[in-house]
Amino acid sequence: MFRVIIILLSILVFPVSTKSQEDKNVYKYLNLFGEAFEKIKNNYVEEVPVKKLIESAIEGMLGSLDPHSTFLNDEELNELKVQTKGEFGGLGIEVTLENGFVKVISPIDDTPASKAGIKSGDLITHLDDEPVLGMTLSEAVSIMRGKVGSKIKLTVNRNDNETLQIDITRAVIQLKAVKARLENNIGYIRVSSFNQKVDTQIVEAIKKFKKNETVLGYILDLRNNPGGLLDQAVSVTDIFLEKGEIVSTRGRNKKEGSRYNAVKKDLTNGLPLVVLINQGSASASEIVAGALQDHKRAIIMGTKSFGKGSVQTIIPSGDDVALKLTTALYFTPSGRSIQKTGIDPDILVEQGVLTKTEEKRRKESDLKGAIENGSDKTKNNNDQKENEEDDKSDDYQLTRALDLIAAINLVKQKVAQ
Repeated sequence: MFRVIIILLSILVFPVSTKSQEDKNVYKYLNLFGEAFEKIKNNYVEEVPVKKLIESAIEGMLGSLDPHSTFLNDEELNELKVQTKGEFGGLGIEVTLENGFVKVISPIDDTPASKAGIKSGDLITHLDDEPVLGMTLSEAVSIMRGKVGSKIKLTVNRNDNETLQIDITRAVIQLKAVKARLENNIGYIRVSSFNQKVDTQIVEAIKKFKKNETVLGYILDLRNNPGGLLDQAVSVTDIFLEKGEIVSTRGRNKKEGSRYNAVKKDLTNGLPLVVLINQGSASASEIVAGALQDHKRAIIMGTKSFGKGSVQTIIPSGDDVALKLTTALYFTPSGRSIQKTGIDPDILVEQGVLTKTEEKRRKESDLKGAIENGSDKTKNNNDQKENEEDDKSDDYQLTRALDLIAAINLVKQKVAQ
């Protein structure tokens, strides 16, 4: 029965063609699939729902193509829609498959995974002592999500020589994609993912900064940002460019490629811009960094990015299910492919920790009877500045970015004199 249906469908979908031997073999392969389906359905040791067999077959086809193509059932499709809106349940990590293991692209800021110490590049080998080898990515993700408030144990291989057992409590993940503050008259903008309305939040932050007439420049922090929506990556890049191409996509059919160009003016008026990236910066983050680098609009600082330069298209198929299929590759304005190569920073700065070394020398303020400055606020202000510096000292890359913008402005002042 099923064989007849599949063969009839194949005749409708694949008309007789003599173009290639591959076309001629389509009927043979579909017939083989029909036979396998019928034998499994009728002879497997336990009865298996037809839906599960078909969905597993589709998932197997997609999973054999690349780590990002997959089948989305109704539950997974709804979760994907929720994620792009900025709230979902789970651990708070972006993952992919590598050599059969779950590889962490990046932990998301202020989530259970981030707080538990999960790092970009970690390989998850076991979930609650169950090996992930042999699981599909969807199956592994489904186990990690689980019930909010419940715990899960992750076995993690780090740097190929360290095995860790990490317990994490699942929670509702509420993404605050944009955080912004003014540091030493430098606008710091942290973007943790490219979900909906990220561009609007960045514009609002810049407008707020500009009320301070002494803004010296901007830092766009894309570290551990796994990506998100293409349109948001384009819009965010457009905030910092006057004109020019931002990104292009090219698929199997070269005529169907797309190009995205800047259409607005640079909202930051050309002030110095540093973009921070690391191994956890992927996809949309790399589009932004690559475009700003190619246009020489920003200095890229940090470490090489992840290297995910492929485009996934959600293709609805039937009732409340879809195919997530890789359909194209991203290219930067200069024609570079991001795929598997990533973005190399202009200035390589490994992450580290700054520590203060106490000097034994005494200062004027330490001397008994030293004359006061004349302002009661001096000591309090100095104490406050020292505390602020202590807060920043544990982020070496950010400190270097702040120093770079300060140095650029200092040089400009010297030249103008």
